[in-house]
Amino acid sequence: MENSLIRLKDVSKFYYNKGVIASGFSKVSLEFNMGEFVAITGESGSGKSTLLNVISGLDTYEEGEMYIDGKETSHFSEKDFENYRRKNIANIYQTFNLINSYTVFQNIELVLMLNGTKRRELKKKAFDLIKKVDLYKFRNTKVSKLSGGQKQRVAIARALAKETPIIIADEPTGNLDLASAEEVVKLLREIAKERLVIIVTHNYEQVEKYVTRKIKMHDGKVLEDKQISETKEAALPPQKKQKNISFGNLIRLGVRNTFNVVPKFVLLLIVFAFLTIAILAEYASYEKNNYLNSISGYNWVFNNASNNRVVIKKADSQPISDEELAAISALENVDSVVKNDLPLDNMVFLNDENYNYWLNGSAVGIDTLQGEPDAGRLPENANEIVVGLSKDNYFIQGSAEEMVGLTLYGENDMGEIDLTKPYYIAGVKYIEDSPMLSDKYGSMLFFVSNDYLNNYNFELNRQYSHLRVLFDEKYYDSDQYSPQFMIIPNANVDPGCVVVSYNLNETVERGYVRGLPLSITNKSLYYETGLDLEIVDTYSKWNIEDKLGIPYDEEKEGAIYINPDQYNSLFATGTFQSSIFVKDFSDEALQPLKDYLDANGFKYLALTDALYIDDMAIMSNIFYTFMTIVLFIVLFFITYFVIRLIMKSRNVYYTTFRMLGGKKSSIRFIIILELVVVASIAYGAFMVFLYLNYAGYFVVPFVDNMLNYLTILDYVILYLIFLGMAILIGNKYASKLFKGSAMKAFRDEV
Repeated sequence: MENSLIRLKDVSKFYYNKGVIASGFSKVSLEFNMGEFVAITGESGSGKSTLLNVISGLDTYEEGEMYIDGKETSHFSEKDFENYRRKNIANIYQTFNLINSYTVFQNIELVLMLNGTKRRELKKKAFDLIKKVDLYKFRNTKVSKLSGGQKQRVAIARALAKETPIIIADEPTGNLDLASAEEVVKLLREIAKERLVIIVTHNYEQVEKYVTRKIKMHDGKVLEDKQISETKEAALPPQKKQKNISFGNLIRLGVRNTFNVVPKFVLLLIVFAFLTIAILAEYASYEKNNYLNSISGYNWVFNNASNNRVVIKKADSQPISDEELAAISALENVDSVVKNDLPLDNMVFLNDENYNYWLNGSAVGIDTLQGEPDAGRLPENANEIVVGLSKDNYFIQGSAEEMVGLTLYGENDMGEIDLTKPYYIAGVKYIEDSPMLSDKYGSMLFFVSNDYLNNYNFELNRQYSHLRVLFDEKYYDSDQYSPQFMIIPNANVDPGCVVVSYNLNETVERGYVRGLPLSITNKSLYYETGLDLEIVDTYSKWNIEDKLGIPYDEEKEGAIYINPDQYNSLFATGTFQSSIFVKDFSDEALQPLKDYLDANGFKYLALTDALYIDDMAIMSNIFYTFMTIVLFIVLFFITYFVIRLIMKSRNVYYTTFRMLGGKKSSIRFIIILELVVVASIAYGAFMVFLYLNYAGYFVVPFVDNMLNYLTILDYVILYLIFLGMAILIGNKYASKLFKGSAMKAFRDEV
C-alpha cells in the first residue's frame, strides 16, 4: 500500500565497530497501518530491537528506503528525525527509561511539558493518565521505589501522554510477572484500536491472543509476516500543531534538575566553589600586581613621591593662609599638612665625620613629628634633629639606636645650603606607617627646628627664582653659575643703591655708570617682585675691601651688590605651595578632599596621578595579564573535565529526554541553567563569606587581597565571567550528547 503509515522497502542497518562491519538487519520490506497491534518475535540478536529503533527514528539506516506517511526519510537529518519522533512516536522501553529521581507525576508531566501543554492543564492531564494505568495513589512516589510492573505502567502512561499515532514497545513484559504482563498487554491492545502499536517480544505466547499480526525475524531477516486477526484500519488522527515546551517550563525543569539529585548538586557546588575562589584569588593577585606597579613609579619633579601626597596651590596664585591650612588639616582623611613643602622635594645628604653613616632624606618641621622618639629624645637646641626612618632601611648599618648622639655634616641636591655647620641626632623615630615617608628611594625624614626649616625653605625659594637685571635698556639673567650680574647682598650698601663692577663703565657711551638706574625683577612659579635701584659706586680688585668690606674674588668679578633687606624682599616668604598627606589615597577616599579643594579655590595634584611607570613595570603588567588569561583558560578546561565526569551520571536522563522528543536547544538550555544556578549559589555563598570576614565576624588572611584590591564593579565583572564559563561548559557538554543518533547516545551511556 503506497499510503501506509510506515513502509520499509529493502531497508538494511549496519554497525561499524573498530573496522568490523556487523549487520543489524538486511533487506527488510514491511508495511504498518493504524489500528494494528503488531508483535515482532525472534531469538536474541535476530535484529528485532534494531528494526524497532529504526522505525522509531532513534537509529539511522544505511540501505533502502523508509516511508513515513508516504514521505521518504533517507535524506532526513537528525533534526528531522527529532521532529518525527516528537510528532509520531511514543516509546515504551524494555528497561523503562524512566527518570528515577522523578516522581510518577513528574515523569508524566515531563512529556506533557515537551508537548507544549500549558501549566494550568498539566496537573489534570497527568492525573488522568496516571488514573488510567491505576497508579494514582503512587503519583508522588519516586519511580525508583516502584515494582517492575508499576514502572512499566508509568512508561505506558508516559507514552500515552505524547498523544502520537504510533506506540513502539521493546519487550514491554520482559521484566514483569505473569499477572502484570497480562495487564500491560491488555492495555496495549486497547490502545491499538485507535493507534498503531508495535512490540518486540521473546514470549509470543504471552501476547498471542491480543496481537493482530505476527512478524518473525531470524539473523536480520524477516522469516514470517502473518496476519492473526482482521483489523479495522483506524483513521490517522489529524496532525496537531506542534508546540514547543514553554520557557517557563524549561526554567522549572532546569531548577528541578539542579536539586533533585543531592550528591550531584553537592559535587557541582564544590567544583564551582573551588572555581570561584581560584578566579577571585587570581584576579585579586592580578589587580594587586597592577596596583603595586602603578604606585612604584617615580616623578622627575617631586622627589618625595609618596602615594599619600597631594600637592596644592591657590588657583589665583595667592598665598595660602594658615587658617586655610588648619581647615584642611581637620578634614577626615588628612593625616598631616606640610605648610611649605619645597624641602620635601630636595634631598638632604648627611654623614658622620668617619663616613660610617650615609643618610638621605627630606627635611620637615619638628611639629609634624607624631609621638615621642623611639630612641633618644626630642631636640632641645636649634642644631639638633630627629631622624625618622623604616626599621628595615637599607642604608642603616646595625641598630638605628646607635645613631643617637652622632654629629652629622651635609649638603642638599643643589650644593651646600646652610648645612656646613654640624648637626646632632637627638633621637630616632620609626615611622613605618607615616604617609610622609616616601618608600620609593629608601629615604628618611629629618625632623628639624622651625628656624632651620624657614631658612632652608627661603634658600630653596631663592634657588627656584628667576632673577633678571635691566641695565642700559638691556636684560641680563642673573644666576649663581655666572658672575656677570650675579646679585649678592652686602650690609655696606644702602637701600635703593647698588654697587657694580668698575668694568661696567666701558659698556656705556658716556664712559661711567655712576648715577644710572638699574632694575631687578624676580619671577617664580607663583609671584613676581622687583626693585628699582641707582648705581652709586663701582668696585675693583683694588678697592672692593674698602668699599664693601669683603676680599676680592675673581670668580665673582661682575657681580652686583645690594642691600640685604632689599635682596630678601625679592623672595616672597608667603606660603604658595603646600602638601597634604592623606591616610587613604584610593580614588574613593580622595574624592571628598578633591571636592573640598575645588570648592575652596585650590588646584591640586595627587602624586599617584603623576608617576612615571618604567618599562620593567609595564613588562610585568603584560606578563601578569598573559599568565592570568592562561590560568583562566586552564581553570576552564579543568572545570569542564571534572563537571563532565559528575554530569555523566545524568547522561541517561538527558538522552531519555531526547528520546522522548526533547529538542537539542531545550536540553542545552536545561544543562546550562542547571550549571548557572549552581555557579550562582557558589559565588553568592562566597560573597557572603567575604562580607562576614569584612564585617569582622571572623578573619581569614587569604581574603585580604580580595577585600583590598577588588571593587564592587570587579565582583560584578568576575561574576559575569564566571557565568560565561558556566555557560560555555554547559554548551560544550551539551554538544557531546548530540554527536550521533539518539539511540547511539543512549547505548553509549547504558
